[in-house]
Amino acid sequence: MTADLQTLAINTIRVLSIDAVQKANSGHPGLPMGAAPMAYALWQQHLRHNPHNPGWVDRDRFILSAGHGSMLIYSLLYLTGYENMTLDEIKNFRQWGSQTPGHPESQITRGVEVTTGPLGQGTAHAVGMALAEAFLANYFNRPGHTVVDHYTYAIVSDGDLMEGISAEAASIAGTWGLGKLIYLYDSNAVTLDGKAEMIFKEDVAARYRAYGWQTLTVEDGNDVAAISAAIAEAKANTTQPTIITIKTIIGYGSPNKQGTSKAHGEALGAEEVKLVKEYFGFPQEDFYVPGEALEHWREAIERGAQQEAAWAQKFAAYRDAFPELAAEFERAQMRQLPDGWDADIPTYSADKKVATRVAGGEVLNAIAARVPLMIGGDADLAGSTRTLIKGADNTGPGKPAARNIRFGVREHAMGAIANGLALHGGIFKPYTATFLQFSDYMRPAMRLGALMEIAPVYIFTHDSIALGEDGPTHQPVEHVMSLRLIPHLYVFRPADANETAAAWRKAMTLHLPVAFALTRQNLPVLEGTHVREGVERGGYVLADCEGTPQLILLSSGSEVHLAHEAYKLLSAEGVRVRLVSLPCWELFLEQDATYREAVLPLEVTARVSIEAGRTLGWERWVGSGGITIGVDVFGASSPYERIYQEYGLTVEKVIAAARQVMGQ
Repeated sequence: MTADLQTLAINTIRVLSIDAVQKANSGHPGLPMGAAPMAYALWQQHLRHNPHNPGWVDRDRFILSAGHGSMLIYSLLYLTGYENMTLDEIKNFRQWGSQTPGHPESQITRGVEVTTGPLGQGTAHAVGMALAEAFLANYFNRPGHTVVDHYTYAIVSDGDLMEGISAEAASIAGTWGLGKLIYLYDSNAVTLDGKAEMIFKEDVAARYRAYGWQTLTVEDGNDVAAISAAIAEAKANTTQPTIITIKTIIGYGSPNKQGTSKAHGEALGAEEVKLVKEYFGFPQEDFYVPGEALEHWREAIERGAQQEAAWAQKFAAYRDAFPELAAEFERAQMRQLPDGWDADIPTYSADKKVATRVAGGEVLNAIAARVPLMIGGDADLAGSTRTLIKGADNTGPGKPAARNIRFGVREHAMGAIANGLALHGGIFKPYTATFLQFSDYMRPAMRLGALMEIAPVYIFTHDSIALGEDGPTHQPVEHVMSLRLIPHLYVFRPADANETAAAWRKAMTLHLPVAFALTRQNLPVLEGTHVREGVERGGYVLADCEGTPQLILLSSGSEVHLAHEAYKLLSAEGVRVRLVSLPCWELFLEQDATYREAVLPLEVTARVSIEAGRTLGWERWVGSGGITIGVDVFGASSPYERIYQEYGLTVEKVIAAARQVMGQ
């Protein structure tokens, strides 16, 4: 390979990227033009991947955290021979139904590991992937048999490193000593609005050294040899993550726009594209790919096949030596739960009250005891969320490979790291835990988890104004309803310990993310014979009457008990009343119309709902003639029983509303 061929291969990325952005008249040409040399150094000289098998389990992971520069990764996927990434897809950049959306989407494009675009998210997803590698390597590798051994790389930008999530993620990654995590920092000193120095003047390397990272610098972003040497040095340090600051020129090769914000977020324009092609010596032809450059890039196909074949040989020897571990490894990659995984899930009797956070922790431990590759943690709240795995190790300084992940007070990074664990593969249902109020800090990560259609579990306790004395700053009011607004997210608010157990059982088999809203306060255990089936359908008749109901009471979570007391009193008065528990709206909406009609017959219009949160949304179930009882103001600092009384979350209020909707 000659220097001229290397230069041609790099410039092919640049020209292909600007052509795609120009044709779409939309996109971000500057980053691919400036970062092409670092991408070449990484993808040609270090990254272990197989374009013909993007899911090879021991591949290196690559994340373009600066997702606005998406044409960089699309160019790399096409040039290295990923089968679904054709030149026609490149030409269809940012168009309906293409494999090349405006920002990389892992659920759409094979070879894209992580959906990125919201800046900072990719930095934390990369930490999750590196954490998964460390845990799985510790669990499966044996002396003389290394079957998990790969790196996680991310190209990050100034914007990524400004976002708070990146600071959270870097801090914990440095604490853990994730030595196989490497950031390539595209330091071009330009943002969308102008020079970065007007808003971002800190010494980034000093900050990362303080986090415990190794820091390296390459002064010339076009010096492939220096970039490659820095990556090699980063790989050699297995006790610290590394950030390599690479000084680049945004829009490199654009005579009138390079080094300015004009190269960041819009097409260069037809005349400027011509000048760029003249500068690089390319013909004035749209989507021109030099044959020799393509041939050079496509060497990745054979190289990747050889790398995977060598790993397969190692795994065959591993299977001979450790057949049970090998079988477990393969099951984990296929996301197959072990036989009997749910055998120890407890059933609760009605002789004592149990907080659903307590039941949730007990069920979690019953499952985790039989699913050893289930890991997760909390935001410094394990004593309250009850989510520690008993008898398991905790993460700590220089110690990432533990089942109990101690994230510290870093909710935003925690959510994204859990996403990274799920994306990596081999980890079952990574989970997080904090108070429901702080789901606000996690929301961007949860939204991306839902968008990517992955399946972590986000556990939230202290789920309502029943938190009590801590007051409105800690009492979630709008949070359950706001989580229900996120597509592809299943939100469970169970009414008692048995509904909690059923919710966990269902969550383990879902292929989309789950959020639990669990109580701090103790709740009675309801008497019901169809709890498990009902929870798995998202809603069910908890208590009923003879014949067609005159009234339906609907509720979720702790307020089901208020509704249940009202049900008993109204039934004693001769009212034909039905009580419906709706622990998971999303599952209930997935049921066929026949089942939903059986639970909520349309002919019964007298309906009352009760939930200790915003009432907005409940009109879907109670209709225009129903009454919704809830909390449409912020909470207050007081024992929760008094707050419930003051806010009208009482049996008396439910009965009064019932009589009103029945016209009594």
